[in-house]
Amino acid sequence: MSNLLDSFGLALASIRSHGFRSVLTMLGIIIGVASVIAIVALSQAMGDIIASNFKGLGSNSMSLRSLTTPEQALQGKFNRITLNDYRHILRHVGDIDDIAPSFSPFGDYGTAIKHGSTTVFARVSAVTPNYRILSQATPQYGRYISNDDVATRRRVCVIGRKLREKLHLPANPVGRFIELGGQWFKVVGVTEPRTEAFGGAPDDHAVIPFSTGQSLVADPAQLDLAITFNVIDSEQLAAVQDRTASLLRQLHRIAPGQKDDFEIFTAVQLQEMLSRVVGSMTMVLAGIVGISLLVGGIGIMNVMLISVTERTREIGICKALGAQRHHILVQFLMEAAMLSLVGGIIGAVLGYLLALLASSLVPGLAAPTIPWWAMVLALAFSTVVGLLFGILPAAKAANLDPIEALRFE
Repeated sequence: MSNLLDSFGLALASIRSHGFRSVLTMLGIIIGVASVIAIVALSQAMGDIIASNFKGLGSNSMSLRSLTTPEQALQGKFNRITLNDYRHILRHVGDIDDIAPSFSPFGDYGTAIKHGSTTVFARVSAVTPNYRILSQATPQYGRYISNDDVATRRRVCVIGRKLREKLHLPANPVGRFIELGGQWFKVVGVTEPRTEAFGGAPDDHAVIPFSTGQSLVADPAQLDLAITFNVIDSEQLAAVQDRTASLLRQLHRIAPGQKDDFEIFTAVQLQEMLSRVVGSMTMVLAGIVGISLLVGGIGIMNVMLISVTERTREIGICKALGAQRHHILVQFLMEAAMLSLVGGIIGAVLGYLLALLASSLVPGLAAPTIPWWAMVLALAFSTVVGLLFGILPAAKAANLDPIEALRFE
């Protein structure tokens, strides 16, 4: 035990006496650990965004949309969820509530929206009043789309905060008129800011009454709807999903064995899928960045070999005074491990600060948190790397002949 403490003290003294060289030696480990910790912390923050986005939807929310394969698209065949599908779901699928059909009257990629001399491009959806509940949209100013708007096909719209800012509208633009796809609409509401994630921009969006959207398309029978609804009893989620799928397969005349031309997913399924994607990306990126730790280990080995050469006479004196081979071996291994561990600790702190900086620069990204397992794994891996790459210099120092070492100039 006392030998280990002595080796620890000598290793610490050696690191302190060569401060600048020690920092350069640790640099590779610092960069590697900082990168791994930053990636893990940011992925954790993204996971929190996913969870918060789906939290409000509830575990009983379900969405339905058409599915067109690339081969079908190349053949000019596009599958659709029609108004007839919507009516059959409403009539025959029980245990559902707050059903909200929607579609894009100006196309999936949006349209030009104009106010004064400012023209921007944004998505426009035609919705029913229930869409507010399912999309968690709360009016900050004015109101949302009402049943009267739908019944009378009013030319009114509700816009998000980001779209309002892009159009240079005042904070409360209720009563102003804007041009959507060449048609004039009166702004009746602005929704409260919502979190943006994965390319979604709920605040850069305008909604209009469903019936108004129908009046703008050339052929309402060709509409492709997206339908969202809540299942009254969450325990019936799978049963409702199966009933809906069975009904649509019947309506679309899909033969047994053929793939669906639609997809139905619950909020929980979508959250799990996105979480798996983020988790896989994190592991791949962390693995790639982890290779830099090996580069850091090679740096430690090179500097330790130089250190052995510089301290040859010191090693010879130690052996002449009675130090055994294993004493020298442990001292150099201890020094390599300490360099890696201290570098890992500095890298972990630096990685957290980098993640903190990134979260402050990216809108909507939560403050980063570092899982304990990531911290332990990064420090353990960096220490093991230091030990492995310290074996060669330590063995070289331990095998020095004391007489030859004392003669070394």
